[in-house]
Amino acid sequence: MPRYGVAIIGAGLGGIALSWYLQQAGIKDFAIFEKAAGVGGTWRENTYPGAGCDVPSHMYSFSFARRYPWAYRYGKQPEILAYARHCIAQNRLEAHLHFNTEVTAARFEEALSVWRLTFADGRQCEAEMLVSAVGQLSRPQLPDIPGRDLFHGPAFHSAHWDHDCGLHGKRVAVIGTGASAIQFVPEIAGQVAHLDLYQRSPGWTIAKHERRRSAFENWAFNHIPGLQRLNRLRIFLVMEFLAYAYNGHPRVERLVRFISKQRLRRLIADPALRARLTPDFPVGCKRILLTSDWYRTLTRDNVAVVSDAIAEINAAGVKTADGRQRDVDAIIYGTGFEATEFLTPMQVTGRDGRDLHNVWKSGAEAYLGLAIAGFPNFFVLYGPNTNLGSGSMIFMLECQSRYIAEIAAQRARAHWKTVEIGASAYAAYVQEMDTRSARTTYHGACHSWYKNAAGRNTNNWIGSCTEYWRRTRRPRFSDYEVKA
Repeated sequence: MPRYGVAIIGAGLGGIALSWYLQQAGIKDFAIFEKAAGVGGTWRENTYPGAGCDVPSHMYSFSFARRYPWAYRYGKQPEILAYARHCIAQNRLEAHLHFNTEVTAARFEEALSVWRLTFADGRQCEAEMLVSAVGQLSRPQLPDIPGRDLFHGPAFHSAHWDHDCGLHGKRVAVIGTGASAIQFVPEIAGQVAHLDLYQRSPGWTIAKHERRRSAFENWAFNHIPGLQRLNRLRIFLVMEFLAYAYNGHPRVERLVRFISKQRLRRLIADPALRARLTPDFPVGCKRILLTSDWYRTLTRDNVAVVSDAIAEINAAGVKTADGRQRDVDAIIYGTGFEATEFLTPMQVTGRDGRDLHNVWKSGAEAYLGLAIAGFPNFFVLYGPNTNLGSGSMIFMLECQSRYIAEIAAQRARAHWKTVEIGASAYAAYVQEMDTRSARTTYHGACHSWYKNAAGRNTNNWIGSCTEYWRRTRRPRFSDYEVKA
């Protein structure tokens, strides 16, 4: 049976970051298992029109791969995917990749102090350390609406965009108004005959100053010493300011809310429509939406914003709670992901037969979002409470990857069989997350993928990126239990 020093599940940006830091730590014996046929994770899967990032490219890039000729200030899906491939080639990671290899189960074998991985085709392998890099946004969520399967026309989730479905001249229903919808709705609104946009609740928006980069700009950023670092710092500080507004600082939150409301007032003249587009919850309770053309799209003659609850979907279209039937030719779901169901459907079994999903039945939790008590030699990238309301996940992934790589290197130097977060440190951290979350806007009264069904914030980090960097800069081994 093949055996590796470190096994990484997922070849998205998290898997790429960890691979680089493992190499820097002198660890060459690792493997990356990817269920699909290529790298890129969410940027491989989401190919809907207008798909792109809401973090500027200079901050949504690795510190070890900053020189890249970005075409746009905010990267589009095709070039972010190309960037992921570039990082793989630049760092010679191809030999570590195993495509079309889905991990269905992982079990810690206590007698051998190794993890045994089982793949979808029945093959197995062993690993001394195991790291999940599957992320939070990998499983599309479809709404539980009566009759959803009865619709006679094409219906698909934005993450599984049907590029063979021509929308030109069609009547289209879009269900959901989240971060994906604000990107694809403006792209298709000019093609369709009519578009009904079903909104459960509106979101706060701020302007997205998007533009194409010139060849001179890319040259300057890549050749003038310090210029790109200065731009990264500028972007970082703006995002830290927004994070400050979310994390228990109401005066700053009210300022951001005022700016968003003024923009809404300026762009939406109709007071009735403006009222329907005004959230009744704090900024940050739901993901803030960066867009320059959302409001303009919603004022088009062929676009209708429907705020009435959906009663059912039938063969012809959508019926709302007021009894009105709206017939359509296609339905597109922009309803996000099963973000709180971490690592599903993979089965992970730790020490003493502990099932991870049973351990997490009240909500996912992990020390620094990385380590779980009862699961030796196991770590998670982009785990519980590490998503950002404002900031770059690339930055967070690098913090996490550097931390895990240092633990892996120390484990090898000290010849530890296992390293596991201690129960007391774990419990104290979980309590801190719950206590501090209650003071953030993430805890507000809104429907949000940040929270599980019980209303617990399982997804978002509750401090600044600077704080997370400080806390993950060096592993505090006194919080861990090791077995030699």
